[in-house]
Amino acid sequence: MNRIFVKQSSYVLETLRPQVFSILDDTIGGIIRPGMKALVKPNMLSPSTPESAVITHPLVVRAVAEYFLAKDVHPLIADSPAIGSFGEILRKGGYAEYFSGLNVEIREFSGSVQRDIGKPFGMIDIAEEAATADVIVNVPKLKTHSQMTLTGAVKNLFGCIVGMRKAEWHLRAGIDLDLFARLLVQIYSTLQPAITLVDGILAMEGDGPGRSGTPRHLGYLIAGKDALAIDSIICRIVGLDPHKLPTNKAALALGYSPAPYVLDGPDYKTDNFRLPRQTPLIYGPRQMHGLIRRLLIARPRLNKSKCNGCNLCSAYCPAGIITVAKRRPSIAYGQCIRCFCCVEICPEGALTMREPLLGTLIRRFAHISPAAFSKGPKVPG
Repeated sequence: MNRIFVKQSSYVLETLRPQVFSILDDTIGGIIRPGMKALVKPNMLSPSTPESAVITHPLVVRAVAEYFLAKDVHPLIADSPAIGSFGEILRKGGYAEYFSGLNVEIREFSGSVQRDIGKPFGMIDIAEEAATADVIVNVPKLKTHSQMTLTGAVKNLFGCIVGMRKAEWHLRAGIDLDLFARLLVQIYSTLQPAITLVDGILAMEGDGPGRSGTPRHLGYLIAGKDALAIDSIICRIVGLDPHKLPTNKAALALGYSPAPYVLDGPDYKTDNFRLPRQTPLIYGPRQMHGLIRRLLIARPRLNKSKCNGCNLCSAYCPAGIITVAKRRPSIAYGQCIRCFCCVEICPEGALTMREPLLGTLIRRFAHISPAAFSKGPKVPG
Protein backbone atom coordinates (compact mmCIF):
# COMPACT_ATOMS: atom_id res chain seq x y z
CA MET A 1 0.00 0.00 0.00
CA ASN A 2 1.19 3.50 -0.89
CA ARG A 3 2.24 5.46 2.21
CA ILE A 4 2.18 9.23 2.57
CA PHE A 5 4.33 10.47 5.43
CA VAL A 6 3.46 13.57 7.42
CA LYS A 7 6.13 14.28 10.02
CA GLN A 8 6.46 17.09 12.52
CA SER A 9 9.94 18.49 12.02
CA SER A 10 12.21 21.52 12.27
CA TYR A 11 15.28 23.00 10.60
CA VAL A 12 17.66 21.16 12.90
CA LEU A 13 19.82 18.63 11.07
CA GLU A 14 19.82 16.23 14.02
CA THR A 15 16.01 16.16 13.76
CA LEU A 16 15.76 16.15 9.97
CA ARG A 17 18.41 13.55 9.21
CA PRO A 18 16.81 10.50 10.89
CA GLN A 19 13.35 11.46 9.58
CA VAL A 20 14.54 11.87 6.00
CA PHE A 21 16.69 8.72 6.14
CA SER A 22 13.76 6.68 7.43
CA ILE A 23 11.37 8.01 4.78
CA LEU A 24 13.84 7.43 1.94
CA ASP A 25 14.69 3.93 3.18
CA ASP A 26 11.00 3.01 3.29
CA THR A 27 10.27 4.36 -0.19
CA ILE A 28 13.35 4.12 -2.42
CA GLY A 29 15.91 2.26 -0.33
CA GLY A 30 15.43 -0.91 -2.36
CA ILE A 31 16.34 0.69 -5.70
CA ILE A 32 19.44 2.69 -4.71
CA ARG A 33 22.68 1.32 -6.15
CA PRO A 34 26.24 2.70 -5.77
CA GLY A 35 27.25 4.97 -8.61
CA MET A 36 23.75 5.58 -9.99
CA LYS A 37 22.75 9.01 -11.37
CA ALA A 38 20.61 10.67 -8.72
CA LEU A 39 19.01 14.08 -9.14
CA VAL A 40 17.71 16.11 -6.20
CA LYS A 41 15.36 18.82 -7.49
CA PRO A 42 14.58 21.56 -4.91
CA ASN A 43 12.73 24.82 -5.49
CA MET A 44 15.40 27.48 -6.08
CA LEU A 45 13.20 30.17 -7.59
CA SER A 46 15.39 33.19 -6.90
CA PRO A 47 18.06 34.58 -4.55
CA SER A 48 16.15 34.51 -1.26
CA THR A 49 16.92 33.82 2.36
CA PRO A 50 15.58 30.60 3.92
CA GLU A 51 13.44 32.76 6.22
CA SER A 52 11.51 34.17 3.24
CA ALA A 53 10.00 30.72 2.45
CA VAL A 54 10.63 31.30 -1.27
CA ILE A 55 13.09 28.40 -1.68
CA THR A 56 13.41 24.88 -0.31
CA HIS A 57 15.38 25.10 2.93
CA PRO A 58 18.97 23.92 2.38
CA LEU A 59 18.95 21.68 5.47
CA VAL A 60 16.10 19.58 4.04
CA VAL A 61 18.07 19.17 0.83
CA ARG A 62 21.26 18.42 2.76
CA ALA A 63 19.55 15.58 4.65
CA VAL A 64 18.56 14.04 1.29
CA ALA A 65 22.11 14.46 -0.03
CA GLU A 66 23.58 12.81 3.06
CA TYR A 67 21.30 9.82 2.55
CA PHE A 68 22.65 9.26 -0.95
CA LEU A 69 26.25 9.71 0.18
CA ALA A 70 25.66 7.03 2.81
CA LYS A 71 24.61 4.74 -0.07
CA ASP A 72 27.78 5.55 -2.08
CA VAL A 73 25.85 7.75 -4.50
CA HIS A 74 26.99 11.30 -5.27
CA PRO A 75 23.80 13.18 -6.12
CA LEU A 76 23.42 16.20 -8.34
CA ILE A 77 21.39 19.01 -6.79
CA ALA A 78 20.05 21.20 -9.56
CA ASP A 79 17.31 23.59 -10.62
CA SER A 80 16.65 26.30 -13.20
CA PRO A 81 15.90 29.53 -11.32
CA ALA A 82 13.62 32.19 -12.70
CA ILE A 83 15.88 35.11 -11.86
CA GLY A 84 19.29 35.88 -10.40
CA SER A 85 22.61 34.12 -10.68
CA PHE A 86 22.82 30.59 -9.35
CA GLY A 87 25.81 31.57 -7.24
CA GLU A 88 23.76 34.29 -5.54
CA ILE A 89 20.99 31.78 -4.82
CA LEU A 90 23.53 29.47 -3.18
CA ARG A 91 24.99 32.31 -1.14
CA LYS A 92 21.83 34.09 -0.08
CA GLY A 93 19.80 30.90 0.28
CA GLY A 94 22.31 29.32 2.68
CA TYR A 95 23.29 26.45 0.39
CA ALA A 96 26.93 27.53 0.21
CA GLU A 97 27.09 27.58 4.01
CA TYR A 98 25.15 24.40 4.79
CA PHE A 99 26.80 22.30 2.06
CA SER A 100 30.33 23.37 2.87
CA GLY A 101 32.57 20.28 2.99
CA LEU A 102 29.92 17.94 1.59
CA ASN A 103 30.98 16.02 -1.53
CA VAL A 104 28.01 16.79 -3.75
CA GLU A 105 27.54 18.85 -6.89
CA ILE A 106 25.12 21.80 -6.78
CA ARG A 107 24.55 23.67 -10.02
CA GLU A 108 22.09 25.06 -12.49
CA PHE A 109 20.63 22.79 -15.16
CA SER A 110 22.89 23.16 -18.18
CA GLY A 111 21.35 21.54 -21.25
CA SER A 112 18.07 20.21 -22.59
CA VAL A 113 16.91 17.17 -24.51
CA GLN A 114 13.59 16.67 -26.23
CA ARG A 115 10.99 14.36 -24.77
CA ASP A 116 7.48 13.61 -26.02
CA ILE A 117 5.12 14.40 -23.14
CA GLY A 118 1.96 13.69 -25.12
CA LYS A 119 -0.72 15.69 -26.89
CA PRO A 120 -1.23 18.59 -27.41
CA PHE A 121 2.36 19.53 -26.52
CA GLY A 122 4.35 16.76 -28.18
CA MET A 123 8.14 17.12 -28.05
CA ILE A 124 9.35 19.66 -25.51
CA ASP A 125 12.77 20.58 -24.10
CA ILE A 126 13.45 19.15 -20.64
CA ALA A 127 16.65 19.45 -18.60
CA GLU A 128 18.99 16.68 -19.69
CA GLU A 129 20.00 15.98 -16.11
CA ALA A 130 16.37 15.26 -15.21
CA ALA A 131 15.54 13.31 -18.36
CA THR A 132 18.53 10.98 -17.96
CA ALA A 133 18.62 10.52 -14.16
CA ASP A 134 18.28 7.02 -12.72
CA VAL A 135 16.32 8.41 -9.79
CA ILE A 136 14.77 11.82 -9.09
CA VAL A 137 13.99 13.11 -5.62
CA ASN A 138 11.56 16.02 -5.92
CA VAL A 139 11.98 18.45 -2.98
CA PRO A 140 9.46 21.30 -3.37
CA LYS A 141 8.54 24.09 -1.00
CA LEU A 142 4.94 24.27 0.25
CA LYS A 143 3.90 27.65 -1.16
CA THR A 144 0.90 29.40 -2.58
CA HIS A 145 0.95 30.29 -6.27
CA SER A 146 -1.04 33.13 -7.80
CA GLN A 147 -1.77 31.14 -10.94
CA MET A 148 -1.86 27.47 -9.85
CA THR A 149 -3.10 28.10 -6.26
CA LEU A 150 -0.29 26.00 -4.77
CA THR A 151 3.29 25.16 -5.67
CA GLY A 152 3.39 21.56 -4.58
CA ALA A 153 4.67 18.22 -5.74
CA VAL A 154 3.59 18.37 -9.39
CA LYS A 155 4.25 22.08 -10.00
CA ASN A 156 7.84 21.92 -8.73
CA LEU A 157 8.96 19.85 -11.73
CA PHE A 158 8.25 22.79 -14.05
CA GLY A 159 11.72 23.88 -12.90
CA CYS A 160 13.08 21.11 -15.15
CA ILE A 161 12.23 23.37 -18.09
CA VAL A 162 15.45 25.30 -18.51
CA GLY A 163 15.82 29.06 -18.39
CA MET A 164 13.68 31.26 -20.62
CA ARG A 165 11.88 28.23 -22.05
CA LYS A 166 9.68 28.44 -18.94
CA ALA A 167 8.63 31.92 -20.01
CA GLU A 168 7.92 30.64 -23.52
CA TRP A 169 5.58 28.00 -22.10
CA HIS A 170 3.84 30.61 -19.98
CA LEU A 171 3.21 32.55 -23.17
CA ARG A 172 1.96 29.49 -25.08
CA ALA A 173 -0.15 27.88 -22.38
CA GLY A 174 -0.34 30.20 -19.40
CA ILE A 175 -3.43 32.15 -20.41
CA ASP A 176 -5.50 28.94 -20.14
CA LEU A 177 -5.12 27.62 -16.60
CA ASP A 178 -6.52 24.22 -17.52
CA LEU A 179 -4.04 23.85 -20.36
CA PHE A 180 -1.12 25.03 -18.25
CA ALA A 181 -2.09 22.60 -15.47
CA ARG A 182 -2.18 19.82 -18.05
CA LEU A 183 1.32 20.76 -19.17
CA LEU A 184 2.54 20.45 -15.57
CA VAL A 185 0.90 17.06 -15.09
CA GLN A 186 2.37 15.71 -18.32
CA ILE A 187 5.87 16.90 -17.35
CA TYR A 188 5.43 15.10 -14.02
CA SER A 189 4.15 11.96 -15.74
CA THR A 190 7.16 11.98 -18.07
CA LEU A 191 9.81 12.48 -15.39
CA GLN A 192 8.23 10.18 -12.78
CA PRO A 193 10.20 11.20 -9.65
CA ALA A 194 10.86 8.26 -7.36
CA ILE A 195 9.76 10.24 -4.32
CA THR A 196 8.59 13.73 -3.41
CA LEU A 197 9.63 15.28 -0.10
CA VAL A 198 7.85 18.58 0.58
CA ASP A 199 9.40 21.22 2.82
CA GLY A 200 6.34 22.41 4.71
CA ILE A 201 8.20 23.36 7.87
CA LEU A 202 8.18 27.04 6.98
CA ALA A 203 5.51 27.39 4.30
CA MET A 204 4.19 30.37 2.38
CA GLU A 205 0.63 31.71 2.32
CA GLY A 206 -0.98 34.66 0.57
CA ASP A 207 0.19 35.92 -2.82
CA GLY A 208 3.03 33.46 -3.45
CA PRO A 209 5.24 32.05 -4.80
CA GLY A 210 7.64 35.00 -4.64
CA ARG A 211 8.32 37.85 -2.26
CA SER A 212 4.66 38.95 -2.23
CA GLY A 213 3.81 35.84 -0.19
CA THR A 214 3.95 35.59 3.60
CA PRO A 215 6.01 32.96 5.48
CA ARG A 216 4.01 30.80 7.86
CA HIS A 217 5.34 28.12 10.19
CA LEU A 218 3.59 24.74 9.79
CA GLY A 219 6.33 22.41 11.01
CA TYR A 220 5.72 19.53 8.59
CA LEU A 221 7.51 17.31 6.11
CA ILE A 222 5.15 15.60 3.66
CA ALA A 223 6.57 12.75 1.57
CA GLY A 224 5.65 9.80 -0.62
CA LYS A 225 5.95 8.24 -4.06
CA ASP A 226 2.72 9.62 -5.52
CA ALA A 227 2.88 13.38 -6.12
CA LEU A 228 -0.85 13.60 -6.81
CA ALA A 229 -1.64 12.05 -3.44
CA ILE A 230 0.84 14.40 -1.77
CA ASP A 231 -0.77 17.44 -3.40
CA SER A 232 -4.15 16.20 -2.14
CA ILE A 233 -2.75 15.96 1.39
CA ILE A 234 -1.30 19.46 1.09
CA CYS A 235 -4.73 20.72 0.03
CA ARG A 236 -6.26 19.19 3.14
CA ILE A 237 -3.54 20.75 5.29
CA VAL A 238 -4.22 24.26 3.98
CA GLY A 239 -8.02 23.88 3.81
CA LEU A 240 -8.45 23.63 0.03
CA ASP A 241 -10.75 21.15 -1.68
CA PRO A 242 -8.27 18.89 -3.57
CA HIS A 243 -10.61 18.82 -6.57
CA LYS A 244 -10.13 22.59 -6.94
CA LEU A 245 -6.37 22.38 -7.36
CA PRO A 246 -5.76 22.92 -11.11
CA THR A 247 -3.13 20.18 -11.42
CA ASN A 248 -5.39 17.66 -9.66
CA LYS A 249 -8.24 18.58 -12.01
CA ALA A 250 -5.97 18.22 -15.02
CA ALA A 251 -4.71 14.84 -13.80
CA LEU A 252 -8.26 13.52 -13.44
CA ALA A 253 -9.12 14.74 -16.93
CA LEU A 254 -6.11 12.80 -18.23
CA GLY A 255 -7.21 9.64 -16.45
CA TYR A 256 -4.77 9.88 -13.55
CA SER A 257 -5.85 9.82 -9.94
CA PRO A 258 -4.01 9.56 -6.63
CA ALA A 259 -3.17 5.97 -5.79
CA PRO A 260 -4.85 4.60 -2.64
CA TYR A 261 -2.66 5.49 0.30
CA VAL A 262 -2.22 5.09 4.02
CA LEU A 263 -1.44 8.28 5.93
CA ASP A 264 1.59 7.82 8.17
CA GLY A 265 1.19 10.75 10.54
CA PRO A 266 -1.47 13.16 11.73
CA ASP A 267 -4.40 14.16 9.54
CA TYR A 268 -3.44 17.77 10.00
CA LYS A 269 -5.27 20.94 9.00
CA THR A 270 -4.17 24.55 9.39
CA ASP A 271 -6.68 27.17 10.46
CA ASN A 272 -7.10 30.31 8.36
CA PHE A 273 -4.38 29.53 5.85
CA ARG A 274 -4.48 32.38 3.32
CA LEU A 275 -4.73 31.14 -0.25
CA PRO A 276 -4.12 33.50 -3.17
CA ARG A 277 -7.18 35.25 -4.48
CA GLN A 278 -7.94 33.82 -7.88
CA THR A 279 -10.25 35.14 -10.53
CA PRO A 280 -11.02 33.88 -14.04
CA LEU A 281 -8.71 34.85 -16.86
CA ILE A 282 -11.60 35.50 -19.23
CA TYR A 283 -15.37 35.13 -19.42
CA GLY A 284 -18.34 36.48 -21.33
CA PRO A 285 -18.94 36.89 -25.09
CA ARG A 286 -15.80 36.47 -27.18
CA GLN A 287 -16.32 39.78 -28.99
CA MET A 288 -16.15 41.53 -25.61
CA HIS A 289 -12.97 39.82 -24.38
CA GLY A 290 -10.70 42.78 -25.13
CA LEU A 291 -12.81 45.20 -23.07
CA ILE A 292 -13.39 42.64 -20.33
CA ARG A 293 -9.66 41.91 -19.99
CA ARG A 294 -8.86 45.61 -19.64
CA LEU A 295 -11.54 46.49 -17.11
CA LEU A 296 -12.60 43.37 -15.22
CA ILE A 297 -9.93 40.66 -15.07
CA ALA A 298 -7.26 40.30 -12.36
CA ARG A 299 -3.91 41.74 -13.38
CA PRO A 300 -0.49 42.61 -11.97
CA ARG A 301 -0.45 45.77 -9.87
CA LEU A 302 2.64 47.79 -8.99
CA ASN A 303 3.41 49.14 -5.54
CA LYS A 304 5.69 52.02 -6.52
CA SER A 305 7.08 52.41 -3.02
CA LYS A 306 8.55 48.89 -3.19
CA CYS A 307 9.83 48.97 -6.77
CA ASN A 308 13.60 49.38 -7.10
CA GLY A 309 13.58 49.75 -10.89
CA CYS A 310 15.55 46.54 -11.46
CA ASN A 311 13.82 45.85 -14.83
CA LEU A 312 13.50 42.09 -14.17
CA CYS A 313 9.75 42.12 -14.77
CA SER A 314 10.29 43.53 -18.24
CA ALA A 315 13.15 41.16 -19.01
CA TYR A 316 11.22 38.07 -17.95
CA CYS A 317 7.73 38.95 -19.28
CA PRO A 318 6.94 36.19 -21.83
CA ALA A 319 4.49 38.41 -23.71
CA GLY A 320 6.96 41.32 -23.87
CA ILE A 321 4.40 43.90 -22.80
CA ILE A 322 6.21 45.52 -19.83
CA THR A 323 8.28 48.58 -20.58
CA VAL A 324 10.39 50.55 -18.11
CA ALA A 325 10.71 54.34 -18.15
CA LYS A 326 12.44 56.33 -15.43
CA ARG A 327 12.99 53.08 -13.52
CA ARG A 328 9.25 52.34 -13.30
CA PRO A 329 7.52 49.53 -15.20
CA SER A 330 4.45 50.13 -17.33
CA ILE A 331 2.20 47.20 -18.28
CA ALA A 332 0.12 47.06 -21.47
CA TYR A 333 -2.85 45.35 -19.85
CA GLY A 334 -4.67 44.90 -23.15
CA GLN A 335 -1.95 42.45 -24.23
CA CYS A 336 -1.19 41.00 -20.78
CA ILE A 337 -1.70 37.20 -20.79
CA ARG A 338 -2.14 37.08 -16.99
CA CYS A 339 0.60 34.49 -16.44
CA PHE A 340 1.78 36.57 -13.45
CA CYS A 341 5.42 35.74 -14.11
CA CYS A 342 6.25 39.32 -13.14
CA VAL A 343 4.59 38.81 -9.76
CA GLU A 344 6.47 35.57 -9.27
CA ILE A 345 9.95 36.91 -10.00
CA CYS A 346 9.80 40.44 -8.51
CA PRO A 347 12.60 40.44 -5.92
CA GLU A 348 10.98 43.20 -3.87
CA GLY A 349 7.38 41.95 -3.85
CA ALA A 350 6.40 45.17 -5.60
CA LEU A 351 4.04 43.42 -8.02
CA THR A 352 0.93 41.67 -6.77
CA MET A 353 -2.16 40.13 -8.39
CA ARG A 354 -5.24 42.31 -8.00
CA GLU A 355 -8.69 42.27 -9.56
CA PRO A 356 -10.10 45.64 -10.65
CA LEU A 357 -12.88 46.88 -8.37
CA LEU A 358 -15.39 46.78 -11.22
CA GLY A 359 -14.63 43.12 -11.86
CA THR A 360 -15.05 42.26 -8.17
CA LEU A 361 -18.38 44.09 -7.93
CA ILE A 362 -19.78 42.50 -11.09
CA ARG A 363 -18.82 39.00 -9.98
CA ARG A 364 -20.30 39.47 -6.52
CA PHE A 365 -23.54 41.07 -7.55
CA ALA A 366 -24.09 38.99 -10.68
CA HIS A 367 -23.12 35.79 -8.81
CA ILE A 368 -20.97 34.63 -11.68
CA SER A 369 -19.96 30.99 -11.18
CA PRO A 370 -16.50 29.76 -12.18
CA ALA A 371 -18.29 26.97 -14.07
CA ALA A 372 -19.70 29.60 -16.44
CA PHE A 373 -16.33 30.94 -17.50
CA SER A 374 -15.42 30.26 -21.09
CA LYS A 375 -12.24 28.42 -21.98
CA GLY A 376 -9.15 30.31 -23.05
CA PRO A 377 -7.50 29.84 -26.41
CA LYS A 378 -5.86 26.61 -27.39
CA VAL A 379 -2.09 26.37 -27.37
CA PRO A 380 -0.63 27.76 -30.57
CA GLY A 381 1.89 25.78 -32.53
